[in-house]
Amino acid sequence: MNRQRAAFARPLRLRAGALAASHTQRGFTLLEIIVVVVIIGVLAAMVAQNVLPAAPKARIAAARADVQSIASALEIYRLDNFNYPSTEQGLAALVDKPGGQPEAANWQQGGYIRDGLPKDPWGQPYLYLNPGQRGAIDVYTLGRDRKPGGDGEDGDFGNWKDSTP
Repeated sequence: MNRQRAAFARPLRLRAGALAASHTQRGFTLLEIIVVVVIIGVLAAMVAQNVLPAAPKARIAAARADVQSIASALEIYRLDNFNYPSTEQGLAALVDKPGGQPEAANWQQGGYIRDGLPKDPWGQPYLYLNPGQRGAIDVYTLGRDRKPGGDGEDGDFGNWKDSTP
């Protein structure tokens, strides 16, 4: 009988010891948490250093793509209606049938730009001139500073060939 008790008692002691060991190691120490926070901070700084300089280039690329898209829609408008919209009719003629001259007799039902006129990456509407100062028509944005001229994001971006900041 004593042997049976000893056999049962032994596993109980091992189990109790295992439970006691697991209760002594709960959670993380303050030092471990600080090390993890520092590592995350270093990684965030490295990512920010590599990503933030790309934002201006992305906005410039988006402006150029929008201008190209609008200029293409204007070409289709011209092919349908034999003229570009006037400066007064503006780029809105690509979305809604314009009134006034020149008449848009063959205006495409649904418009020439599906999702409406985009705004430039700085939140301003794109500008349009007919006749243009740099070509038959000018589609452009004045950039971040909203003033003619400038460099980088403050430059003017349009459908003309020398549109490089």
